[in-house]
Amino acid sequence: MSKRSKARTAYVCGDCGAEYSKWQGQCGACGAWNTLSEVRLGGDTAGEARESRFAGYTGQRAAIQSLDDIDLTEEPRIPTGITEFDRVLGGGLVAGSAVLLGGHPGAGKSTLLLQVLCELARSQSVLYVTGEESLQQVALRAKRLELSASGVRMLSETGVERMLEVAGEEKPTIMVVDSIQVMHVADVESAPGSVSQVRESAATLTRFAKQSGVVLFLVGHVTKDGGLAGPKVLEHMIDASLMLEGDSDSRYRTLRGIKNRFGAVNELGVFAMLEQGLREVRNPSAIFLNRGSEAAPGSVVMVVWEGTRPLLVEIQALVDDSQGGYPRRVAVGLDQNRLAMLLAVLHRHGGLHCGDQDVFVNVVGGVKVAETTADLALLSAIISSFRDRPLPRDLVIFGEVGLSGEIRPVPSGQERILEAAKHGFGKALVPSANVPKRPPEGMQVTGVNRLSEVLDALNGFFPH
Repeated sequence: MSKRSKARTAYVCGDCGAEYSKWQGQCGACGAWNTLSEVRLGGDTAGEARESRFAGYTGQRAAIQSLDDIDLTEEPRIPTGITEFDRVLGGGLVAGSAVLLGGHPGAGKSTLLLQVLCELARSQSVLYVTGEESLQQVALRAKRLELSASGVRMLSETGVERMLEVAGEEKPTIMVVDSIQVMHVADVESAPGSVSQVRESAATLTRFAKQSGVVLFLVGHVTKDGGLAGPKVLEHMIDASLMLEGDSDSRYRTLRGIKNRFGAVNELGVFAMLEQGLREVRNPSAIFLNRGSEAAPGSVVMVVWEGTRPLLVEIQALVDDSQGGYPRRVAVGLDQNRLAMLLAVLHRHGGLHCGDQDVFVNVVGGVKVAETTADLALLSAIISSFRDRPLPRDLVIFGEVGLSGEIRPVPSGQERILEAAKHGFGKALVPSANVPKRPPEGMQVTGVNRLSEVLDALNGFFPH
């Protein structure tokens, strides 16, 4: 009879998952402060190896292989029937993969996965495990969304052991666990949602997916800061991490790939929240370019690169006299520190002083832009608002601005210009190195190298 050791107590960092025997203020692994919490770890059975708990363990002895002898046959993809969802996943589902879907409450995580399962149930065996809602609530949602749910198998359970027992009998191709924060493993003596429970539950479920070839979806909550709740090690266990974002007062939702071992990172899918659930938007640029009928100062269209495709979005700037002693710098959808840096570059190399002005910038549609290609468009919008002169509605701008006032080229410049021409834009202001040898028919492309050249070009675009 196997002998069981006593449960032990450890202090685990909520950011990186590092373990310590006693509490301390700062995590020595990641440097974060006040992130250690006490957890009770279940005792291991004598003779049970600790490494049997890692995700992907098959129970077989590992063998050394030469790198060039490894089979490179690409894993077949399972299309979900929702094009935008497949795009973010990298082309479809991969057998044995574990996907984590996070988002704020009410973003539509459960709705999206229910729609995906109902589509897949026509050709695959699917299992939906709910731990937060009753089966009746899920069924009512499917009825309200007018989904064909005849082939979707349902289970209401929070115990991981029982869940895997049922999954072993059903042998589904795709399984959804909603959500990982309410699941618990019997060997871990702590409450569901704790660091140790989330970690062990995710590791057990991910290991099952790797061993059985089941496509596993884990629904995850987010913290008030917008990060995934639970230990940071959770994101290392899974193969793909997706984030469903969108304001509660907006009808649009964006699905972004944060991590993906089978596709491009930062790929973006756009959905519209309707009465029938989430509907994919095939041409996202069209919804983000829903501008007014007249040109307004401070409004500029830029081309950003999201994953594997260009996306046209509108950026707006408002420059106004400051009423207090400290001018405000507010950026929505952009990095506020970069805004302050670009204002300093504009003052030093462009001669435009905004030290006594409040500056507000916003990316329309709730899109978050992280790449530096928005620099030139941002400065152009600020200059347009400062001078109270509108730029042409058919003008598109992109480019990176350096600290010495130089305009740097950006990747995929040709594709960005072609995307703008496809949407009817007739003028483009871009870095000189991104000017194509043969511009699209009917499009005037202006190349610039320095910030002084940008100011001259904008003066030519302003109405006289």
